Amino acid sequence: MGATLVLDADLIGHPFPRQEGGAPSGHPMNTSASHEAAGQRPSAMFDQLAGIIYTGADYDDIYAALCSAATRLVEGCDHASLMLRRKEQFVTVAATDDVARQVEELERTFQDGPCIDAILEEVPQFQPDLRTSSDWPGLAGEIVRTTPVRGAGGFRIVVGDQKVGVLNMFSDRPGLFTETSADQGIILAAFASVALAAVGSQHRAESLSRGLDSNREIGKAVGLMMAFHKIPDDAAFEILRKASQDMNLKLTEVARQVVDHHNTGRG
Repeated sequence: MGATLVLDADLIGHPFPRQEGGAPSGHPMNTSASHEAAGQRPSAMFDQLAGIIYTGADYDDIYAALCSAATRLVEGCDHASLMLRRKEQFVTVAATDDVARQVEELERTFQDGPCIDAILEEVPQFQPDLRTSSDWPGLAGEIVRTTPVRGAGGFRIVVGDQKVGVLNMFSDRPGLFTETSADQGIILAAFASVALAAVGSQHRAESLSRGLDSNREIGKAVGLMMAFHKIPDDAAFEILRKASQDMNLKLTEVARQVVDHHNTGRG
């Protein structure tokens, strides 16, 4: 399996030197014509994407924003989607429209194609004209027969050392995907990898913080129960646990009520 246009996998994750204005220096994407064709300056788009991340957006927001960005930043891209690998399943988590979802569903049916290959292989998958594709002939024929898509590309997303997914792009006109489009797709996929890693770290930090707060509250409640009833810690914890079950409340909520009651009594 492989793409007609083979791209250098080492480019992923390695930013190009940048000039003022945010476009990579000495790179095909660094032309006014490319910017106009893509619909929005990359620097402005990446600023918007970064803003979404740092305002505490969740994964769904990021997924949708990345798909939208693909149609505005990558020349020739009419539809885009994001597919993640969860265990042995390939799941579509976002798409710009039903066309992109339909193509991904066909790939799952055939268990083949640029999107799936981009996750499994070491290089992006890029086919400017599916009508002449020899990489996935069965799938390509069905896509051409049942959808308006004529070109497709898949760019893998890596978080840490895990190939977690792929950013997929589709063109309705054959031949519009070029090497410039491929380079733009690589840059956007690299950004996607950083974005998902950042959101993941943020969620893990928030989860850890909530866990610490919960444990702290439970610890306070156990200490109060031990002092009030003059019992060991395991017996105090068992009282809280049973109250949690009887009242159908989370243990942390019962603990909070115990601490609040104690503080109110002291006041």
